[in-house]
Amino acid sequence: MSLLDGRRALVTGGGRGIGEAIARRLAAEGAHVTIVSRTLDVAQQVADEIGGVAVGVDIADLDAAHEAVTAAGPLDVLVNNAGFDDPGWFTDTTPERWRSVVDVNLLGMFACTKAALPAMQQARYGRILNIGSEAGRIGSSGNAVYAATKGGIIAFTKSIARENARFGITANTIAVGPIETPLMDKVRAKGELGLKMVAAMERGTLLGRLGEPEEVAAVVTFLASEQAGYVTGENLGVSGGMGIGSA
Repeated sequence: MSLLDGRRALVTGGGRGIGEAIARRLAAEGAHVTIVSRTLDVAQQVADEIGGVAVGVDIADLDAAHEAVTAAGPLDVLVNNAGFDDPGWFTDTTPERWRSVVDVNLLGMFACTKAALPAMQQARYGRILNIGSEAGRIGSSGNAVYAATKGGIIAFTKSIARENARFGITANTIAVGPIETPLMDKVRAKGELGLKMVAAMERGTLLGRLGEPEEVAAVVTFLASEQAGYVTGENLGVSGGMGIGSA
């Protein structure tokens, strides 16, 4: 028997990178997976391959996000993975840039979680997994708004865990470090500067390398399962030891 046989799961931002790896792993463990993504055709390809459902929605549109989660049916597992990043020095950050990141990273998570909770409370079972970042714990030079939202995710998750423990619902944050996703290819494409940036990320971990999306997915899958029933309110780093000092 697989870890998630018959469970209904929804993954936001599940068409690429970490979200795709999570969607594939949950499906491999027996879950019925709905993928929510702004880019429907990309999500549809993944959904077709895993026997899931794809929905094209920008979760920054709160009404549309709420409707998409509700339409997916009573969920056992919600993975708030979708995120947005618009780096820049804080002194150059406009209110519009700040809001654009907050709208996806916090408001989108708010809408999806609010839509999923009533059915979980009624069933007295649920797993809410929020994909955060080590930036939420240690900050980020040149990306204050992103770090602020990821710090907000940690506090939000702990609050949801406190409010819903009596319903048998757990909530946890996965704080990822630098992961080998298509975003890293874009960084490398910047030439020598990009390569130096990636090398610096690798040196920032105790293991001296980038993580793989599947390594994040493995942790998410465990936390989504019944085996993790005594784990809640945690902020678990999947980051190669990033942020705790040099080896």
